[in-house]
Amino acid sequence: QVQLVESGGGLVQAGGSLRLFCAASGRTFSLNTMGWLRQASREGREFVAAISLSSGARYYADAVKGRFTFSRDNAKNTAYLQMNSLKPEDTAVYYCAARETARLLNSPLYDYWGQGTQVTVSS
Repeated sequence: QVQLVESGGGLVQAGGSLRLFCAASGRTFSLNTMGWLRQASREGREFVAAISLSSGARYYADAVKGRFTFSRDNAKNTAYLQMNSLKPEDTAVYYCAARETARLLNSPLYDYWGQGTQVTVSS
């Protein structure tokens, strides 16, 4: 089993920045991919970004490309999502996720999920 805990969400004005953290514990050696997905109120869950833990390759949704950066510190079992130039439409609950199975990086299928952290961007 793997446990994921997110932090770093909050309220920010449009154009501002936030950094989200995802701390992983448990059988982290079994993981292949980590990702961030988000869910706005009354919307479905949306893919944001993913990173391959073996190759370091990253994939971003078009909506965040050039503004968000996904990185990880393997020694600390922590992943980060740096979010710059935030827009009101980025408002959502952001979830950290991880999987053991190798899939296409933009696949929304994950084995483990965090509890989510709220990001609110005011206009």
